[in-house]
Amino acid sequence: MRYLPVHALPIVLAALGLALLASPPVAADQPQWGQRHTRNMVSDETGLPDTFDPETGYNVRWSVPLGTACYSTPVISGGRVLIGTNNSRPRDPKHQGDRGVLMCLDESDGSLIWQLVVPKLDWDRYLDWPQAGICSPATVEGDRVYVVTNRAEVVCLDLHGMHNGNKGPFMDEGRHMTPADHPPMQPGPTDADILWLLDLRAEAGVRPHDSSHSSILVDGPYLYVNTSNGLTSKHDGVERPEAPSLVVIDKATGKMLAREREGISSRIFHSTWSSPALGEVDGRRLVFFAGGDGVIYAFDAYQPDNVLPADQQMLNPSGDANRTPLVDDWVPALRKVWRFDCDPTAPKENIHQYIRNRQISPSNIKSMPVFHDGRLYVTVGGDIWWGKRQAWLQCIATTGSGDVTESNLIWAYEIDRHCCSTPAIHDGLAYFGDCAGRVHCVDIRTGQAVWVHDAQHEIWASPLVADGKVYIGTRRGTFWVLAAGREPKVLSSIRLDDGIYSTAVAANGTLYIATMSTLYAIQQQDQAVPVGKTSDERIRTD
Repeated sequence: MRYLPVHALPIVLAALGLALLASPPVAADQPQWGQRHTRNMVSDETGLPDTFDPETGYNVRWSVPLGTACYSTPVISGGRVLIGTNNSRPRDPKHQGDRGVLMCLDESDGSLIWQLVVPKLDWDRYLDWPQAGICSPATVEGDRVYVVTNRAEVVCLDLHGMHNGNKGPFMDEGRHMTPADHPPMQPGPTDADILWLLDLRAEAGVRPHDSSHSSILVDGPYLYVNTSNGLTSKHDGVERPEAPSLVVIDKATGKMLAREREGISSRIFHSTWSSPALGEVDGRRLVFFAGGDGVIYAFDAYQPDNVLPADQQMLNPSGDANRTPLVDDWVPALRKVWRFDCDPTAPKENIHQYIRNRQISPSNIKSMPVFHDGRLYVTVGGDIWWGKRQAWLQCIATTGSGDVTESNLIWAYEIDRHCCSTPAIHDGLAYFGDCAGRVHCVDIRTGQAVWVHDAQHEIWASPLVADGKVYIGTRRGTFWVLAAGREPKVLSSIRLDDGIYSTAVAANGTLYIATMSTLYAIQQQDQAVPVGKTSDERIRTD
Protein backbone atom coordinates (compact mmCIF):
# COMPACT_ATOMS: atom_id res chain seq x y z
CA MET A 1 0.00 0.00 0.00
CA ARG A 2 1.36 3.44 -0.93
CA TYR A 3 0.80 6.44 1.34
CA LEU A 4 1.76 10.10 1.11
CA PRO A 5 5.36 10.96 1.97
CA VAL A 6 5.97 11.82 5.61
CA HIS A 7 7.26 15.30 4.73
CA ALA A 8 3.87 16.07 3.16
CA LEU A 9 1.93 15.36 6.37
CA PRO A 10 2.02 18.94 7.81
CA ILE A 11 0.72 20.32 4.55
CA VAL A 12 -2.08 17.76 4.48
CA LEU A 13 -3.06 18.44 8.08
CA ALA A 14 -3.16 22.17 7.41
CA ALA A 15 -5.34 21.59 4.38
CA LEU A 16 -7.68 19.46 6.46
CA GLY A 17 -7.99 22.21 9.04
CA LEU A 18 -8.94 24.75 6.38
CA ALA A 19 -11.43 22.28 4.91
CA LEU A 20 -13.20 21.92 8.24
CA LEU A 21 -13.80 25.69 8.36
CA ALA A 22 -15.33 25.71 4.88
CA SER A 23 -18.76 24.46 3.83
CA PRO A 24 -18.62 20.69 3.22
CA PRO A 25 -18.68 19.71 -0.47
CA VAL A 26 -21.51 17.70 -1.95
CA ALA A 27 -20.37 14.09 -1.81
CA ALA A 28 -22.02 10.73 -2.29
CA ASP A 29 -21.37 7.03 -2.58
CA GLN A 30 -21.33 5.31 -5.98
CA PRO A 31 -23.02 1.98 -5.21
CA GLN A 32 -23.32 0.65 -8.79
CA TRP A 33 -21.77 1.03 -12.23
CA GLY A 34 -23.22 4.24 -13.72
CA GLN A 35 -26.09 6.34 -12.42
CA ARG A 36 -28.96 4.53 -10.72
CA HIS A 37 -31.33 3.00 -13.29
CA THR A 38 -30.23 5.18 -16.25
CA ARG A 39 -26.61 3.87 -16.39
CA ASN A 40 -25.29 7.29 -17.38
CA MET A 41 -21.56 7.62 -16.62
CA VAL A 42 -21.84 11.07 -15.03
CA SER A 43 -21.09 12.14 -11.44
CA ASP A 44 -22.03 15.27 -9.47
CA GLU A 45 -18.76 15.15 -7.51
CA THR A 46 -16.70 18.35 -7.48
CA GLY A 47 -13.17 19.29 -6.45
CA LEU A 48 -11.67 16.33 -8.32
CA PRO A 49 -8.05 16.60 -9.52
CA ASP A 50 -7.08 17.08 -13.15
CA THR A 51 -3.71 15.41 -12.61
CA PHE A 52 -1.82 13.12 -10.24
CA ASP A 53 1.51 11.30 -10.01
CA PRO A 54 1.84 7.81 -8.48
CA GLU A 55 5.64 8.12 -8.28
CA THR A 56 5.65 11.13 -5.96
CA GLY A 57 2.28 10.54 -4.31
CA TYR A 58 0.96 13.83 -5.65
CA ASN A 59 -2.85 13.76 -5.35
CA VAL A 60 -2.68 10.03 -4.52
CA ARG A 61 -4.63 9.38 -1.34
CA TRP A 62 -3.72 5.69 -1.35
CA SER A 63 -3.06 2.81 -3.73
CA VAL A 64 -3.32 -0.95 -3.19
CA PRO A 65 -2.26 -3.97 -5.24
CA LEU A 66 -4.98 -6.13 -6.78
CA GLY A 67 -4.32 -9.42 -8.54
CA THR A 68 -2.97 -9.35 -12.08
CA ALA A 69 -6.31 -8.89 -13.88
CA CYS A 70 -9.10 -6.43 -13.16
CA TYR A 71 -11.99 -6.01 -15.59
CA SER A 72 -14.36 -4.89 -12.83
CA THR A 73 -15.29 -1.28 -12.14
CA PRO A 74 -15.04 -0.32 -8.43
CA VAL A 75 -18.16 0.62 -6.46
CA ILE A 76 -18.17 2.62 -3.22
CA SER A 77 -20.79 2.40 -0.50
CA GLY A 78 -21.00 2.51 3.29
CA GLY A 79 -17.29 3.21 3.78
CA ARG A 80 -16.35 0.24 1.60
CA VAL A 81 -14.80 -0.12 -1.85
CA LEU A 82 -15.64 -3.32 -3.74
CA ILE A 83 -13.73 -4.49 -6.79
CA GLY A 84 -13.27 -7.76 -8.66
CA THR A 85 -9.87 -9.26 -9.50
CA ASN A 86 -8.04 -12.60 -9.55
CA ASN A 87 -5.99 -14.43 -6.93
CA SER A 88 -2.53 -14.03 -8.45
CA ARG A 89 -1.48 -12.13 -5.32
CA PRO A 90 -3.24 -14.04 -2.52
CA ARG A 91 -4.34 -11.91 0.43
CA ASP A 92 -5.00 -15.02 2.51
CA PRO A 93 -2.45 -17.88 2.23
CA LYS A 94 -5.19 -20.53 2.54
CA HIS A 95 -6.54 -19.42 -0.86
CA GLN A 96 -4.03 -20.59 -3.45
CA GLY A 97 -4.35 -21.05 -7.20
CA ASP A 98 -6.54 -19.50 -9.89
CA ARG A 99 -9.67 -18.03 -8.28
CA GLY A 100 -12.19 -15.29 -8.81
CA VAL A 101 -11.99 -12.64 -6.08
CA LEU A 102 -14.24 -9.79 -4.97
CA MET A 103 -12.28 -7.54 -2.58
CA CYS A 104 -13.98 -5.38 0.03
CA LEU A 105 -11.62 -2.59 1.08
CA ASP A 106 -11.77 0.16 3.68
CA GLU A 107 -12.59 3.43 1.89
CA SER A 108 -10.30 5.40 4.22
CA ASP A 109 -7.02 3.60 3.53
CA GLY A 110 -7.61 0.68 1.12
CA SER A 111 -6.97 -2.02 3.71
CA LEU A 112 -8.66 -5.39 3.16
CA ILE A 113 -11.81 -6.03 5.22
CA TRP A 114 -12.99 -9.23 3.53
CA GLN A 115 -12.98 -11.02 0.21
CA LEU A 116 -15.20 -13.43 -1.71
CA VAL A 117 -12.97 -16.17 -3.17
CA VAL A 118 -14.50 -18.45 -5.80
CA PRO A 119 -12.83 -21.50 -7.44
CA LYS A 120 -12.86 -21.66 -11.23
CA LEU A 121 -14.92 -23.71 -13.66
CA ASP A 122 -11.63 -25.19 -14.78
CA TRP A 123 -12.78 -28.09 -16.97
CA ASP A 124 -13.48 -25.72 -19.90
CA ARG A 125 -11.55 -22.46 -20.22
CA TYR A 126 -14.33 -20.89 -22.31
CA LEU A 127 -16.73 -21.15 -19.37
CA ASP A 128 -14.45 -19.25 -16.99
CA TRP A 129 -11.36 -17.83 -18.66
CA PRO A 130 -8.11 -18.55 -16.79
CA GLN A 131 -6.89 -15.73 -14.54
CA ALA A 132 -9.79 -13.43 -15.51
CA GLY A 133 -11.08 -13.32 -11.92
CA ILE A 134 -14.49 -11.87 -11.03
CA CYS A 135 -15.27 -9.49 -13.90
CA SER A 136 -18.69 -8.28 -12.74
CA PRO A 137 -18.99 -5.00 -10.83
CA ALA A 138 -20.86 -5.27 -7.55
CA THR A 139 -24.10 -3.44 -6.80
CA VAL A 140 -24.68 -2.33 -3.19
CA GLU A 141 -27.91 -1.40 -1.47
CA GLY A 142 -27.81 -0.74 2.26
CA ASP A 143 -25.77 -3.53 3.83
CA ARG A 144 -26.35 -5.97 0.96
CA VAL A 145 -23.91 -6.59 -1.89
CA TYR A 146 -25.17 -8.21 -5.10
CA VAL A 147 -22.68 -9.60 -7.61
CA VAL A 148 -22.30 -12.28 -10.30
CA THR A 149 -19.33 -14.57 -9.67
CA ASN A 150 -16.97 -16.08 -12.23
CA ARG A 151 -19.10 -19.27 -12.01
CA ALA A 152 -22.27 -17.45 -13.17
CA GLU A 153 -23.72 -17.40 -9.65
CA VAL A 154 -25.80 -14.48 -8.44
CA VAL A 155 -24.90 -13.98 -4.79
CA CYS A 156 -26.12 -11.68 -2.04
CA LEU A 157 -23.38 -10.84 0.46
CA ASP A 158 -23.31 -9.08 3.82
CA LEU A 159 -21.40 -5.79 3.41
CA HIS A 160 -19.88 -6.44 6.87
CA GLY A 161 -18.50 -9.84 5.91
CA MET A 162 -18.01 -12.35 8.73
CA HIS A 163 -17.35 -9.59 11.26
CA ASN A 164 -20.94 -9.81 12.53
CA GLY A 165 -21.17 -13.59 12.29
CA ASN A 166 -22.17 -16.03 9.58
CA LYS A 167 -25.73 -15.18 8.66
CA GLY A 168 -28.02 -17.38 6.63
CA PRO A 169 -29.87 -18.87 5.01
CA PHE A 170 -26.71 -19.83 3.08
CA MET A 171 -24.29 -21.38 5.57
CA ASP A 172 -21.90 -23.39 3.40
CA GLU A 173 -19.23 -20.79 2.64
CA GLY A 174 -16.48 -23.29 3.48
CA ARG A 175 -17.57 -25.64 0.73
CA HIS A 176 -18.22 -22.83 -1.73
CA MET A 177 -14.72 -21.31 -1.41
CA THR A 178 -13.00 -24.69 -1.80
CA PRO A 179 -12.36 -26.61 -5.04
CA ALA A 180 -14.57 -29.68 -5.31
CA ASP A 181 -11.65 -32.12 -5.03
CA HIS A 182 -10.50 -30.64 -1.69
CA PRO A 183 -12.08 -30.86 1.77
CA PRO A 184 -14.04 -27.74 2.78
CA MET A 185 -12.09 -24.91 4.37
CA GLN A 186 -13.06 -23.18 7.56
CA PRO A 187 -14.26 -19.60 6.89
CA GLY A 188 -12.20 -16.92 8.58
CA PRO A 189 -12.66 -13.26 9.51
CA THR A 190 -11.58 -12.01 6.07
CA ASP A 191 -13.95 -14.27 4.15
CA ALA A 192 -17.26 -13.14 2.67
CA ASP A 193 -20.61 -13.95 4.24
CA ILE A 194 -22.95 -15.29 1.53
CA LEU A 195 -26.61 -14.74 2.43
CA TRP A 196 -28.11 -16.46 -0.61
CA LEU A 197 -26.91 -17.87 -3.92
CA LEU A 198 -28.59 -18.58 -7.26
CA ASP A 199 -26.65 -20.63 -9.80
CA LEU A 200 -27.65 -19.42 -13.29
CA ARG A 201 -26.21 -22.55 -14.88
CA ALA A 202 -28.39 -24.82 -12.77
CA GLU A 203 -31.50 -22.66 -12.35
CA ALA A 204 -31.66 -20.93 -15.75
CA GLY A 205 -29.81 -23.44 -17.90
CA VAL A 206 -27.27 -20.92 -19.23
CA ARG A 207 -23.79 -21.59 -20.56
CA PRO A 208 -21.53 -18.62 -19.80
CA HIS A 209 -18.93 -17.80 -22.42
CA ASP A 210 -15.39 -16.59 -21.66
CA SER A 211 -16.34 -14.90 -18.37
CA SER A 212 -19.55 -13.98 -16.59
CA HIS A 213 -19.99 -10.22 -16.69
CA SER A 214 -23.08 -8.50 -15.33
CA SER A 215 -23.77 -5.26 -13.51
CA ILE A 216 -26.93 -6.03 -11.53
CA LEU A 217 -29.74 -3.47 -11.72
CA VAL A 218 -31.75 -3.02 -8.50
CA ASP A 219 -35.36 -1.87 -8.81
CA GLY A 220 -37.28 -1.93 -5.54
CA PRO A 221 -37.50 -5.59 -4.43
CA TYR A 222 -36.17 -6.93 -7.73
CA LEU A 223 -32.82 -7.56 -9.39
CA TYR A 224 -32.34 -7.56 -13.18
CA VAL A 225 -29.39 -9.69 -14.29
CA ASN A 226 -27.96 -10.47 -17.72
CA THR A 227 -26.90 -14.12 -17.80
CA SER A 228 -23.70 -14.08 -19.94
CA ASN A 229 -25.15 -16.88 -22.07
CA GLY A 230 -23.01 -17.45 -25.16
CA LEU A 231 -21.42 -19.72 -27.72
CA THR A 232 -19.88 -23.17 -27.45
CA SER A 233 -16.15 -23.53 -26.92
CA LYS A 234 -15.77 -24.13 -30.66
CA HIS A 235 -17.62 -20.89 -31.48
CA ASP A 236 -19.86 -22.82 -33.87
CA GLY A 237 -23.24 -22.07 -32.31
CA VAL A 238 -25.19 -21.48 -29.11
CA GLU A 239 -25.21 -24.49 -26.79
CA ARG A 240 -28.20 -23.28 -24.74
CA PRO A 241 -30.43 -21.45 -27.28
CA GLU A 242 -33.52 -21.63 -25.05
CA ALA A 243 -31.84 -20.24 -21.93
CA PRO A 244 -32.67 -16.65 -20.95
CA SER A 245 -30.45 -13.67 -21.62
CA LEU A 246 -32.18 -11.56 -18.93
CA VAL A 247 -33.73 -12.71 -15.64
CA VAL A 248 -35.51 -11.08 -12.69
CA ILE A 249 -34.63 -12.22 -9.17
CA ASP A 250 -36.20 -11.56 -5.77
CA LYS A 251 -33.47 -9.63 -3.94
CA ALA A 252 -34.59 -10.91 -0.53
CA THR A 253 -34.60 -14.64 -1.31
CA GLY A 254 -32.64 -15.20 -4.53
CA LYS A 255 -35.63 -16.82 -6.23
CA MET A 256 -35.94 -16.34 -9.99
CA LEU A 257 -39.24 -14.55 -10.67
CA ALA A 258 -39.29 -13.90 -14.42
CA ARG A 259 -37.20 -14.11 -17.60
CA GLU A 260 -37.27 -12.88 -21.16
CA ARG A 261 -38.65 -15.40 -23.64
CA GLU A 262 -37.93 -13.64 -26.93
CA GLY A 263 -35.53 -16.28 -28.22
CA ILE A 264 -32.58 -13.91 -27.85
CA SER A 265 -30.11 -16.65 -26.96
CA SER A 266 -30.73 -18.56 -30.19
CA ARG A 267 -29.48 -15.51 -32.12
CA ILE A 268 -26.38 -14.64 -30.02
CA PHE A 269 -23.38 -13.97 -32.22
CA HIS A 270 -20.78 -14.32 -29.45
CA SER A 271 -22.03 -13.75 -25.90
CA THR A 272 -24.36 -11.67 -23.73
CA TRP A 273 -22.21 -8.71 -22.77
CA SER A 274 -24.60 -5.89 -21.80
CA SER A 275 -26.43 -5.07 -18.55
CA PRO A 276 -29.93 -3.54 -18.35
CA ALA A 277 -31.07 0.03 -17.75
CA LEU A 278 -34.44 1.40 -16.67
CA GLY A 279 -36.46 4.52 -17.46
CA GLU A 280 -39.97 5.95 -17.45
CA VAL A 281 -41.61 6.63 -20.82
CA ASP A 282 -45.07 8.28 -20.90
CA GLY A 283 -45.72 7.12 -17.35
CA ARG A 284 -44.68 3.54 -18.12
CA ARG A 285 -41.59 2.04 -16.48
CA LEU A 286 -39.47 0.17 -19.03
CA VAL A 287 -36.40 -2.04 -18.71
CA PHE A 288 -34.01 -1.64 -21.65
CA PHE A 289 -31.84 -4.61 -22.54
CA ALA A 290 -29.19 -4.91 -25.27
CA GLY A 291 -29.12 -8.51 -26.44
CA GLY A 292 -26.25 -10.53 -27.81
CA ASP A 293 -28.16 -10.48 -31.12
CA GLY A 294 -27.56 -6.74 -31.63
CA VAL A 295 -31.16 -5.84 -30.75
CA ILE A 296 -32.41 -3.47 -28.03
CA TYR A 297 -35.51 -4.77 -26.19
CA ALA A 298 -37.87 -2.75 -24.00
CA PHE A 299 -39.80 -4.76 -21.40
CA ASP A 300 -42.43 -3.66 -18.93
CA ALA A 301 -40.76 -3.43 -15.51
CA TYR A 302 -41.56 -6.59 -13.60
CA GLN A 303 -44.68 -6.79 -11.48
CA PRO A 304 -46.22 -10.12 -10.40
CA ASP A 305 -49.48 -9.24 -12.15
CA ASN A 306 -47.84 -8.02 -15.37
CA VAL A 307 -46.21 -11.09 -16.89
CA LEU A 308 -47.32 -13.40 -19.69
CA PRO A 309 -49.50 -16.37 -18.67
CA ALA A 310 -47.87 -19.77 -19.04
CA ASP A 311 -49.86 -20.66 -22.18
CA GLN A 312 -48.60 -17.51 -23.97
CA GLN A 313 -44.91 -17.99 -23.27
CA MET A 314 -42.37 -18.97 -25.91
CA LEU A 315 -41.43 -22.20 -24.13
CA ASN A 316 -40.15 -24.04 -27.20
CA PRO A 317 -38.69 -21.61 -29.75
CA SER A 318 -36.90 -24.44 -31.57
CA GLY A 319 -40.18 -26.32 -32.22
CA ASP A 320 -38.54 -29.62 -31.20
CA ALA A 321 -41.31 -32.07 -30.32
CA ASN A 322 -38.83 -34.19 -28.33
CA ARG A 323 -37.51 -31.25 -26.36
CA THR A 324 -36.46 -31.97 -22.77
CA PRO A 325 -38.20 -29.63 -20.30
CA LEU A 326 -35.92 -26.95 -18.90
CA VAL A 327 -35.46 -26.17 -15.22
CA ASP A 328 -37.03 -22.72 -15.64
CA ASP A 329 -40.05 -23.66 -17.78
CA TRP A 330 -42.27 -22.58 -14.89
CA VAL A 331 -40.82 -19.03 -14.80
CA PRO A 332 -43.17 -16.34 -16.20
CA ALA A 333 -42.12 -14.20 -19.15
CA LEU A 334 -41.51 -10.47 -19.13
CA ARG A 335 -43.81 -8.50 -21.42
CA LYS A 336 -41.97 -7.09 -24.40
CA VAL A 337 -43.07 -3.57 -25.38
CA TRP A 338 -40.81 -3.05 -28.40
CA ARG A 339 -37.66 -4.22 -30.18
CA PHE A 340 -35.13 -2.15 -32.12
CA ASP A 341 -32.60 -3.86 -34.40
CA CYS A 342 -29.39 -1.81 -34.24
CA ASP A 343 -27.98 -3.46 -37.39
CA PRO A 344 -30.98 -4.45 -39.53
CA THR A 345 -28.99 -5.14 -42.73
CA ALA A 346 -26.64 -7.62 -41.01
CA PRO A 347 -26.98 -11.38 -41.69
CA LYS A 348 -29.88 -13.00 -39.80
CA GLU A 349 -29.66 -16.65 -40.91
CA ASN A 350 -26.89 -19.16 -40.15
CA ILE A 351 -25.09 -16.33 -38.41
CA HIS A 352 -22.17 -18.33 -37.01
CA GLN A 353 -20.79 -18.97 -40.49
CA TYR A 354 -19.67 -15.32 -40.35
CA ILE A 355 -17.36 -15.83 -37.37
CA ARG A 356 -13.87 -14.49 -38.23
CA ASN A 357 -15.35 -12.43 -41.10
CA ARG A 358 -14.07 -8.85 -40.71
CA GLN A 359 -16.20 -7.43 -43.54
CA ILE A 360 -19.63 -9.05 -43.11
CA SER A 361 -21.10 -10.29 -39.85
CA PRO A 362 -23.93 -9.76 -37.37
CA SER A 363 -23.41 -7.23 -34.58
CA ASN A 364 -23.48 -7.55 -30.82
CA ILE A 365 -23.59 -4.98 -28.02
CA LYS A 366 -20.94 -4.91 -25.30
CA SER A 367 -21.80 -1.60 -23.63
CA MET A 368 -24.89 -0.72 -21.60
CA PRO A 369 -27.75 1.34 -23.04
CA VAL A 370 -28.02 4.77 -21.39
CA PHE A 371 -31.45 6.35 -20.79
CA HIS A 372 -31.38 10.17 -20.89
CA ASP A 373 -34.26 12.61 -21.38
CA GLY A 374 -36.51 9.98 -22.91
CA ARG A 375 -33.93 8.65 -25.37
CA LEU A 376 -31.52 5.72 -25.42
CA TYR A 377 -27.86 6.00 -26.37
CA VAL A 378 -25.95 2.83 -27.20
CA THR A 379 -22.72 1.81 -28.92
CA VAL A 380 -23.14 -1.22 -31.19
CA GLY A 381 -21.48 -3.05 -34.04
CA GLY A 382 -19.52 -6.09 -35.17
CA ASP A 383 -17.45 -8.03 -32.68
CA ILE A 384 -13.94 -7.40 -31.35
CA TRP A 385 -12.71 -10.96 -31.87
CA TRP A 386 -14.93 -12.58 -34.48
CA GLY A 387 -16.83 -10.03 -36.59
CA LYS A 388 -16.77 -6.91 -38.71
CA ARG A 389 -15.22 -3.72 -37.38
CA GLN A 390 -18.05 -1.36 -38.37
CA ALA A 391 -19.76 0.25 -35.37
CA TRP A 392 -22.02 3.14 -34.36
CA LEU A 393 -23.20 5.31 -31.53
CA GLN A 394 -26.97 5.36 -31.94
CA CYS A 395 -29.67 7.60 -30.49
CA ILE A 396 -33.00 5.79 -30.22
CA ALA A 397 -36.51 7.00 -29.35
CA THR A 398 -38.13 4.98 -26.56
CA THR A 399 -41.83 5.31 -27.46
CA GLY A 400 -43.97 2.97 -29.55
CA SER A 401 -44.61 -0.77 -29.55
CA GLY A 402 -43.75 -3.82 -31.60
CA ASP A 403 -40.85 -3.63 -34.06
CA VAL A 404 -39.71 0.03 -34.01
CA THR A 405 -36.53 -0.47 -36.06
CA GLU A 406 -37.70 1.74 -38.93
CA SER A 407 -39.35 4.44 -36.81
CA ASN A 408 -37.21 4.97 -33.71
CA LEU A 409 -33.70 5.68 -34.99
CA ILE A 410 -33.05 9.40 -34.41
CA TRP A 411 -29.44 9.36 -35.62
CA ALA A 412 -26.43 7.08 -35.98
CA TYR A 413 -22.83 8.28 -35.62
CA GLU A 414 -20.57 5.88 -37.50
CA ILE A 415 -17.14 4.79 -36.29
CA ASP A 416 -14.78 2.44 -38.11
CA ARG A 417 -13.68 0.28 -35.19
CA HIS A 418 -15.41 -1.73 -32.48
CA CYS A 419 -16.64 -0.04 -29.33
CA CYS A 420 -17.02 -1.37 -25.76
CA SER A 421 -17.65 2.01 -24.09
CA THR A 422 -20.91 2.90 -22.43
CA PRO A 423 -21.48 6.53 -23.44
CA ALA A 424 -21.58 9.37 -20.90
CA ILE A 425 -24.25 11.99 -21.67
CA HIS A 426 -23.77 15.47 -20.22
CA ASP A 427 -24.75 19.02 -21.18
CA GLY A 428 -25.90 18.09 -24.68
CA LEU A 429 -22.84 15.99 -25.48
CA ALA A 430 -22.10 12.26 -25.63
CA TYR A 431 -18.59 10.97 -24.82
CA PHE A 432 -17.21 7.49 -25.52
CA GLY A 433 -14.00 5.72 -26.52
CA ASP A 434 -13.39 3.15 -29.25
CA CYS A 435 -11.00 0.32 -30.04
CA ALA A 436 -9.07 2.51 -32.47
CA GLY A 437 -7.94 4.57 -29.46
CA ARG A 438 -10.11 7.63 -30.02
CA VAL A 439 -12.31 9.55 -27.57
CA HIS A 440 -15.36 10.99 -29.32
CA CYS A 441 -17.48 13.97 -28.27
CA VAL A 442 -20.79 14.03 -30.18
CA ASP A 443 -23.61 16.57 -30.19
CA ILE A 444 -26.70 14.64 -29.04
CA ARG A 445 -29.02 17.00 -30.92
CA THR A 446 -27.45 16.49 -34.34
CA GLY A 447 -25.43 13.28 -34.00
CA GLN A 448 -22.37 15.10 -35.40
CA ALA A 449 -18.84 15.04 -34.01
CA VAL A 450 -17.82 18.03 -31.90
CA TRP A 451 -14.25 16.78 -31.45
CA VAL A 452 -12.26 13.55 -31.56
CA HIS A 453 -9.18 13.00 -29.38
CA ASP A 454 -6.46 10.51 -30.30
CA ALA A 455 -5.72 8.61 -27.08
CA GLN A 456 -3.03 6.63 -28.96
CA HIS A 457 -4.06 3.20 -27.68
CA GLU A 458 -7.12 0.92 -27.72
CA ILE A 459 -9.94 1.78 -25.30
CA TRP A 460 -12.26 -0.76 -23.69
CA ALA A 461 -13.18 1.36 -20.68
CA SER A 462 -16.12 3.74 -20.46
CA PRO A 463 -15.63 7.46 -19.78
CA LEU A 464 -16.60 9.21 -16.56
CA VAL A 465 -17.75 12.83 -16.77
CA ALA A 466 -17.36 14.70 -13.48
CA ASP A 467 -16.39 18.18 -12.30
CA GLY A 468 -16.02 19.53 -15.84
CA LYS A 469 -13.66 16.72 -16.84
CA VAL A 470 -13.72 13.53 -18.89
CA TYR A 471 -11.74 10.67 -17.32
CA ILE A 472 -10.84 7.60 -19.39
CA GLY A 473 -8.03 5.02 -19.59
CA THR A 474 -6.50 2.90 -22.35
CA ARG A 475 -5.47 -0.74 -22.52
CA ARG A 476 -1.84 0.41 -22.67
CA GLY A 477 -2.17 2.09 -19.27
CA THR A 478 -2.43 5.76 -20.19
CA PHE A 479 -5.05 7.63 -18.18
CA TRP A 480 -6.41 10.74 -19.88
CA VAL A 481 -8.03 13.76 -18.25
CA LEU A 482 -9.81 15.91 -20.84
CA ALA A 483 -11.88 19.05 -20.43
CA ALA A 484 -15.60 18.38 -20.81
CA GLY A 485 -17.34 20.67 -23.28
CA ARG A 486 -17.17 21.75 -26.89
CA GLU A 487 -13.57 22.92 -26.89
CA PRO A 488 -11.02 20.09 -27.10
CA LYS A 489 -8.44 20.37 -24.33
CA VAL A 490 -6.09 17.86 -22.73
CA LEU A 491 -5.63 18.54 -19.02
CA SER A 492 -3.19 15.68 -18.43
CA SER A 493 -2.17 12.17 -19.40
CA ILE A 494 -0.61 9.87 -16.82
CA ARG A 495 1.14 6.60 -17.59
CA LEU A 496 0.09 4.04 -14.98
CA ASP A 497 1.57 0.69 -14.05
CA ASP A 498 -0.72 -1.51 -16.17
CA GLY A 499 -3.56 -1.56 -18.68
CA ILE A 500 -6.93 -0.01 -17.81
CA TYR A 501 -10.15 -1.86 -18.63
CA SER A 502 -12.57 -0.51 -16.03
CA THR A 503 -14.34 2.82 -15.65
CA ALA A 504 -13.06 5.51 -13.29
CA VAL A 505 -15.48 6.23 -10.45
CA ALA A 506 -15.97 9.36 -8.33
CA ALA A 507 -17.34 9.12 -4.80
CA ASN A 508 -17.05 11.22 -1.65
CA GLY A 509 -14.49 13.62 -3.13
CA THR A 510 -12.22 10.85 -4.40
CA LEU A 511 -11.54 9.47 -7.87
CA TYR A 512 -11.00 5.70 -8.07
CA ILE A 513 -8.97 4.29 -10.96
CA ALA A 514 -8.27 0.58 -11.40
CA THR A 515 -5.53 -0.77 -13.64
CA MET A 516 -5.19 -4.51 -14.18
CA SER A 517 -3.05 -4.75 -11.04
CA THR A 518 -3.56 -1.65 -8.84
CA LEU A 519 -6.44 0.39 -7.43
CA TYR A 520 -5.70 4.10 -6.97
CA ALA A 521 -7.66 6.51 -4.79
CA ILE A 522 -6.99 10.00 -6.17
CA GLN A 523 -7.86 13.12 -4.18
CA GLN A 524 -7.07 16.79 -4.72
CA GLN A 525 -4.31 18.19 -2.49
CA ASP A 526 -3.84 21.89 -1.81
CA GLN A 527 -0.13 21.89 -2.56
CA ALA A 528 0.48 23.12 -6.10
CA VAL A 529 3.66 21.14 -6.77
CA PRO A 530 5.08 18.12 -4.88
CA VAL A 531 8.22 18.74 -2.86
CA GLY A 532 11.29 18.25 -5.05
CA LYS A 533 9.35 18.50 -8.33
CA THR A 534 8.72 21.31 -10.74
CA SER A 535 5.35 21.75 -12.40
CA ASP A 536 6.80 20.40 -15.67
CA GLU A 537 8.09 17.24 -13.99
CA ARG A 538 5.08 16.11 -12.02
CA ILE A 539 3.32 14.34 -14.89
CA ARG A 540 4.83 11.67 -17.06
CA THR A 541 3.16 11.81 -20.46
CA ASP A 542 3.30 9.44 -23.39
